[in-house]
Amino acid sequence: MGWGLLIAVPFVLVCGANDGAVLLGLALRAGLGRAAPLLAPSTLVLSLVTVPVLFGYGVAGTFTGGLAGLSGGPFLGGVVTSLVVVGVLSWRALPTSLTLALVGGLTGAALGGGLAVSWDRVAVVLAAGLGAPLAGLVLGYLLGAGSRRVPGSSRMPVVARALGVGSYALQCAAYAANDGQKMFAVLAVAVGGTPGWGWLVAVALVFCLGALPAVAGVGERLGRGLALLRPVHVMSAQGACAAAVLAGSALGSPVSMTQSLSAGAVGVAASEGVRRVRWPQVLRLGLAWVLTLPSALALGAVAGLLTR
Repeated sequence: MGWGLLIAVPFVLVCGANDGAVLLGLALRAGLGRAAPLLAPSTLVLSLVTVPVLFGYGVAGTFTGGLAGLSGGPFLGGVVTSLVVVGVLSWRALPTSLTLALVGGLTGAALGGGLAVSWDRVAVVLAAGLGAPLAGLVLGYLLGAGSRRVPGSSRMPVVARALGVGSYALQCAAYAANDGQKMFAVLAVAVGGTPGWGWLVAVALVFCLGALPAVAGVGERLGRGLALLRPVHVMSAQGACAAAVLAGSALGSPVSMTQSLSAGAVGVAASEGVRRVRWPQVLRLGLAWVLTLPSALALGAVAGLLTR
């Protein structure tokens, strides 16, 4: 348990810096009003604590047993691999998906450790991982185009704020039901069982601790690095992302929230013209995604051999 927690805590912190900062950064740009600095993290913590209890740990189970029969050292070796891959790519200014790196790292660790890999399940997970950003892109485009057809009204600021709160809350719930469950999977292996309420609260707080210092950098990169986004764009991207991630949850497949949200943001911006998208940044992000899986798979195999 001791060694497991030494790996689980940094993993949750990196999840916060990688995923949570994006969630919080865009929430602050979504026009939630003066209460946003308190409302955004509170909603995220509440979702992380309650959604798994209410709706289960289906996606976490995919990480712990669906891809391969990993446990203990080999599993944690795959986790360390994912952290190394994300860290190196981020250092090279190529931000990527920790979820994709974890899938590659765990699969590689199973191969290196001589364990059976459920290739059918891996194929479904990768297909869902590819389909979610594509769905986010299309939904983002449609929502962005549709939002411009809404007639103006004196009540529009109030309606927009309510929609902003709703889209953010839905996105937080979707994250807790899907992408965020990688943290619960790692914690379950570290402590040797399903985490209870106390552990869920601890995970949520450590997650926010990792997210808050990175909000300015990561949120800014997504909000302005890929495209020029206004509050209505952010709300549309959040809605598109939530729909794509929840669809993955129905399949029990982990889906990267950051990938889906990035694609949704690009789709929303593209609905106003392709010049609103900063394509060089999009290409850099795509390159990082392409490099992540094979890199994590290879390093995970090495970790599997070392922990065999």
